[in-house]
Amino acid sequence: MRHRIVVADDHPMWRDAVRADLERDGDLIVVGQAADATTAVATAAAHRPDLVLLDLNMPGGGGAAAIPNILERSPASKVLMLSASGEEADVLAAVKAGASGYLLKSATGEELLSAVRAVIAGEPVFSPSLAALVLGEFRRVAAGLSAEESIAGPSGLTARETEVLRLVAKGYAYREIAERLVVSVRTVQNHVQNIFRKLHVNSRYELMRLAMDTGLDRQE
Repeated sequence: MRHRIVVADDHPMWRDAVRADLERDGDLIVVGQAADATTAVATAAAHRPDLVLLDLNMPGGGGAAAIPNILERSPASKVLMLSASGEEADVLAAVKAGASGYLLKSATGEELLSAVRAVIAGEPVFSPSLAALVLGEFRRVAAGLSAEESIAGPSGLTARETEVLRLVAKGYAYREIAERLVVSVRTVQNHVQNIFRKLHVNSRYELMRLAMDTGLDRQE
């Protein structure tokens, strides 16, 4: 199965280089390119790719501002930021907007391929120098708040979404959750996707880690 990628960067030579790196892997194909944030959103909506590789600083409002629009129009897509900036504010803005990862442009071609594969598989990816920064912010937000305050309150989870999250944190499969709540598996999946979006997480593993860090998995 070939994974479909959209590359968005305002430098044509950089886009070409990234495309060449990606398509050296027979499982990846670049289906669209964009030179500004507005076009990136439209291209993602048109192609519904598995992943959008997005530059941070682009005309049209910037990459971070484009992320919510990309995910709204192509909900199944993942976003991986590829930026020259390692500034804390830039990294956290991208993550809070919904990016699944953030890679510095100093990364090698092999590091880029590895990050793309990981993000498509549902794992968050960050350049080594940025990972500690993101984890520190994650723990700072969770610290000092109750499970309900740190998860349900600020994020705006509904009562049913909080209930689904608690069961996910306890390790129940979607089918088991559906049986307990007397709903369809598809309904559970929709709730989980809403939780991902509201909590800015991108995998079941990351969601469970957040729930465990805040003690939600220990609540009845």
